[in-house]
Amino acid sequence: MPTLRQLTYLVAIAETGHMGRAAERAGVTQPTLSAQIAELERKLGVKLAERGRSGAMLTDIGRDTVKRARDILSAVEDLKDHAAGAQTGLAGTMRLGVLPTIGPYLLPHILPALHSRYPDLRLYVREDFPGPLEAGLLEGRFDLLIASLPVDMGGLETAPLFREEMQLALPHDHIAASAEEVPRALLRGEDFLGLESGHRYHTQVRDLCEELGARLLPDYEGTSLDTLRQMTAMGAGLTFLPALYVHSEIGPKGKRQRAEVAARSITPRAPSRTVGLVWRRQAANRQDYETLTQLIRKRMKSLKIDGVNVAS
Repeated sequence: MPTLRQLTYLVAIAETGHMGRAAERAGVTQPTLSAQIAELERKLGVKLAERGRSGAMLTDIGRDTVKRARDILSAVEDLKDHAAGAQTGLAGTMRLGVLPTIGPYLLPHILPALHSRYPDLRLYVREDFPGPLEAGLLEGRFDLLIASLPVDMGGLETAPLFREEMQLALPHDHIAASAEEVPRALLRGEDFLGLESGHRYHTQVRDLCEELGARLLPDYEGTSLDTLRQMTAMGAGLTFLPALYVHSEIGPKGKRQRAEVAARSITPRAPSRTVGLVWRRQAANRQDYETLTQLIRKRMKSLKIDGVNVAS
């Protein structure tokens, strides 16, 4: 049977495209890695990689084998973490993927509590767009995601954490800024700014603009929520900002720290998005993820942030 070490070496080749760099990543010599790959090919009876001066290229069956190897290695890591967690609670290393419109404004609220409760748990956090995060979760490069729900890819399980209001951001000299709540009818025909395509928040704002009869400006897309806030302050258009971002970067309601924009709720039916945890349906330690879900919900409920409604 193939060994886990051989599968690890094959994945390293796929990710580096080079025998030497793969050997360096794996902490072995290149002849050792090459010999193990040759032995793996002998055991499976197929050619997995083509070697050349410029690097190593996987064959078609090699690429398919890499996908299966990642699943196997991910399952083994899940098993190890599950065994460690059975003794001490959540422990080991957890690879967490998070959207850039969520992570910087949510993680500071939950990481200290998580570390205090589970000091043996180590989190590796990476921000990225939804597509790469979801693909990485399925391929075993992440254990868990914090994402905007729903997630449409199969083989994944989700747990809602909270529903977050999408609040209207506008310059203080805008006619609607004097109201505590802005009627939807006032936004018809207004120009709105959104994030660049690839962000799920871009799609949510686009759909909301269509619903309101507003215009989403295609030539003024922001690269971050901070950029949207700054462009709104300069009068380039209105925008929508998530409640956690407003709480973190503009200030709690009644204590607005940054005066360049006003944040207001829309009435009736304030728009919102649902934030939740996502993991592989077959993950061995999914019970730990359910425990983590409850911890985050409890922590968020204790904060009582305006515009954030925690799931039960």
